[in-house]
Amino acid sequence: MRIAHLCLSCFYVDDCAYQENQLVAQHVRDGHEVVVIASTEVIDERGNLSYVPPDSYLGSDGAKVYRLPYWRWLPKNLVRKLRIYKGTRKLLHEFKPDVILFHGACAMEILMIATYVRQHSTLRWYIDCHEDFNNSARNFMSKWLLHGLIYKPTLRYVLPLVRKVLCITPESIDFMREFYGVKTELLELFPLGGDVYEDDAYDRVRKAERRARGISDGTCLFVQSGKLNNAKKLINTLHAFRKIQGDNVRLVVAGKLMPDIKKEVELLLAADPRVSFIGWTDPNQLKALLCAADVYVQPGSQSATMQMSLCCRCAFVLDDVPSHQIYHDDNGYLVKNDTQLEAALLKMAHASRTELIAMSNRSRDVAAKWLDYRQLAQRIVA
Repeated sequence: MRIAHLCLSCFYVDDCAYQENQLVAQHVRDGHEVVVIASTEVIDERGNLSYVPPDSYLGSDGAKVYRLPYWRWLPKNLVRKLRIYKGTRKLLHEFKPDVILFHGACAMEILMIATYVRQHSTLRWYIDCHEDFNNSARNFMSKWLLHGLIYKPTLRYVLPLVRKVLCITPESIDFMREFYGVKTELLELFPLGGDVYEDDAYDRVRKAERRARGISDGTCLFVQSGKLNNAKKLINTLHAFRKIQGDNVRLVVAGKLMPDIKKEVELLLAADPRVSFIGWTDPNQLKALLCAADVYVQPGSQSATMQMSLCCRCAFVLDDVPSHQIYHDDNGYLVKNDTQLEAALLKMAHASRTELIAMSNRSRDVAAKWLDYRQLAQRIVA
């Protein structure tokens, strides 16, 4: 089958483990012919949004990547918000896809896709949605100009041609239904996922990583990761972790420290020898760390690493929000405040090895049900 992944409402970054990368790579592994038609948006090595020149090349996920220039007849800053490109139609006519997955629901370029779909009645078109009330339409200009006057009517216009709007969280479903007015029957939960480890591979990776980090079998390893700003509540985690007594616990922090918390976090890291900061890791290194971990901690804003941690069989301590509640099955704790965070970390630290293994197994089962990219990729072509 010929599958076109269109990353024109978002960035596409090689050598990462974002949903776009994972789905593309899985479709390639499944033997499909795949192309990625992407914007020039990327995330640079400092974790900031950046732009690269238009180009075409074989991407690290195994598919041909075409990075398209923005339409040139409008000011650069405006056209980047409207998301209109030069060359999409030509590439689609040349590739002749059977399936289009348009990543992100906010782009005027979907009007061009609609024109192409009308000319190819057997083509299946899906749009996925990463937007919700937490990350979109947060101020007047965004809510009423971009979303209200541009993105919303554009999406509603093309909906009769779309098979499903695939939403990554329950909050995204609410956003599409309540703000965009998309009918419930057109909406489907399609979560961010991960690679679900088989038993032998998991045991091998876990033992090797714990051995490399000098972590004994009796030590409870906590991990927090991501692009760490104040909203991620790493500082809250560090204060709560300090309340745990004893040397049978470790906390490893991976990712990038943002300026708003960097100085305070560095002081807290220096004050507790049981805590280590390892910086940014590539996807394979992060998965190995998560396999080694017993508990993944994310008391603040959402991150795709949460889903990856479940695929790596971590128990968890997570912010109590709808996006996390669907994965809660006696495999961790959901917390609403610092008091609950401290209590959850203490309970995890004092849990027996049998209890931690039981929670790990339940996370494995939850991941197999919801998050396996082998199944999610099949959903697009079934």
